[in-house]
Amino acid sequence: MWFDLKARELGAIRPERISRKVASDRLHNLELSSSKDILSVHDSGINSLQVDKTEGRYLLSGASDGSVACYDTLHASTFDPTARSYQHKHVFKVDKRVRKGHKYAVSSVQWYPVDTGLFVTGSFDTHVNVWDTNNLQVELQYDMPGRVYSVSLSQIATSHLLIAVGSADSMVRLCDIATGACTHTLVGHRDAVLAVQWSVSSEWTLYTGSCDGAIRFWDIRRAGSYKVLDQDSSQMGRRPPVPKYSPESEWPVTSRTSKKLLKKAFGDKKSGMSTPPKRVHPGMASAQNYATAHNGAVKALLPTNDGHFLVSAGADSRVKLWDVESGCDTLVNYERMRLSGNRATQLGLSPDSSLLFIPTSTAIKVYNLWTGLLLKTLGGHYDDVNCCELHPYEQEMYSGSSDRKILVWSPPPPPQIDEDREEVCPVPRRLIVNFWSHMICQTKAKGASAGAGEFSARLDVDSWSDED
Repeated sequence: MWFDLKARELGAIRPERISRKVASDRLHNLELSSSKDILSVHDSGINSLQVDKTEGRYLLSGASDGSVACYDTLHASTFDPTARSYQHKHVFKVDKRVRKGHKYAVSSVQWYPVDTGLFVTGSFDTHVNVWDTNNLQVELQYDMPGRVYSVSLSQIATSHLLIAVGSADSMVRLCDIATGACTHTLVGHRDAVLAVQWSVSSEWTLYTGSCDGAIRFWDIRRAGSYKVLDQDSSQMGRRPPVPKYSPESEWPVTSRTSKKLLKKAFGDKKSGMSTPPKRVHPGMASAQNYATAHNGAVKALLPTNDGHFLVSAGADSRVKLWDVESGCDTLVNYERMRLSGNRATQLGLSPDSSLLFIPTSTAIKVYNLWTGLLLKTLGGHYDDVNCCELHPYEQEMYSGSSDRKILVWSPPPPPQIDEDREEVCPVPRRLIVNFWSHMICQTKAKGASAGAGEFSARLDVDSWSDED
């Protein structure tokens, strides 16, 4: 660290490198915070968490009792002198007693990406609500054909205000906040959709994961999904084989062959039968692609911050890292793990996309995203962990569990130096006293041996006062 600071001082490295290194080191040392507590007001397990990206201040939480709460993560409400920790109480809470409030479990919460004036919630009561934060009322409500498992808002969209909704129905629906209606229905999955995520590099691209084990990529400007991930496709960079009868084929096409092709395409004139080729709509063609990414339900999707890779977690106890451009599995070997519950799981990713946080049973496992190496296991909950959320600007993480608790994970505080105790001092006080005594003796010896014309100084006599 000191070498990096000296190199920055000399201009050998950029200042941003130091800040990234410090932030990375702090994230690698996350532990249960001893100085910050969030006092949960939920009466049942927490299913979803999100910190707003605009201010990085307010934490939104949704619980199984149908309630939604918000906490101020920057300004504490009280200080507990016994535990020596700052306690953060809820700013507001809405539940089933509010008009059009959720009656059953809230499965997903999302802040409006522009400001904190709106937030979106999805629930098992088949409703998606758009809330006004100022008056805590439901401004828009969308009815879905089944339980809502996941909702997602694009963080980079400038041309639309669409809410992607994954529900117990096999079709993904896009709800427009501007018009208050469902504008798109994406057909392709064959079972319930548990995970939906917008791309962070294109506002028109949507990723969806279903209980049929498929992960589909959608361009909402066209019909059908344009890519279906296949777990058997792992050879990145390999060119697909040249199709038969293509211009690139080396097989010669003679006049007899051309007649056969025309006869096959347009029928035999002698028999009077015409068999035109079947033309399949692109959307229907993609729906007939039954490739699977997992051998079970896809429970979580999370793109990296640069948008080049996609992390998926399935009910088959597998976590996979996909290359978005080629659609291939990168074959990073993460150990098998059991994801908690039969609902969607919320993963966490560090801002530099180097650390992957996965809720497993009663703990959170931290992996190196690119190597799959298990770095740490964070334990502190007493029941299944359902979600984890990293602060976008601070080195903090929040986790929600079925034990109704929201825990804060932060780097360890700096050591407290007690000046009255000698053993906590990095250098013993007796060594410091001996060092200065030795320096004073050397100074006196040099002053005594100095010539008459040389300047000498004594530590106990000032040389600037007038003795007259």
